[in-house]
Amino acid sequence: MDNSTHSEQTAPEKHMFDNLPIPSPRFLYASTITIAEPLVVGRTACGLRRIINITGGSFKGPRLSGKVLPGGADWQIIKNDGITELEAKYTLETDDGALIYITNWGLRHGPKEVMDKLMAGAYVPPDAYYFRTVPRFETGTEKYAWLNGMVAVASGERQANQVMINVFEVL
Repeated sequence: MDNSTHSEQTAPEKHMFDNLPIPSPRFLYASTITIAEPLVVGRTACGLRRIINITGGSFKGPRLSGKVLPGGADWQIIKNDGITELEAKYTLETDDGALIYITNWGLRHGPKEVMDKLMAGAYVPPDAYYFRTVPRFETGTEKYAWLNGMVAVASGERQANQVMINVFEVL
């Protein structure tokens, strides 16, 4: 019989390889993305399908800033367990004219009453629910090619007609 305590079994240092770097975040940019009213496709075998068109926005950070172009969308499925799976595809245009394509996959969930308020368009503080994404970047502009090989993570806040996202490069 194993006499070790639960905390001893799950302590990170007991399971980590000492020679591997520990990932750490570095702020990349903050974005405000404006959105249209959701298009509700309806309940499918996977859950409630919604499409939210992106109408514009802006982003600003220490290494890149610009605008979010209209024309993208967020394809969502609100699964039967209440977890919303997000997949947004859209384009950034930097202040110097470069185009950056983004695919942003993520999850949003929280207590039912909180999620119901969000669905109704009410303001809910972002610490009341979980909203994390993994943006992937693609650009052909040499100046921003470093984005193509980056892993990034983000946290978000959903408001009635916009989404706020803080994006971090994982070092």
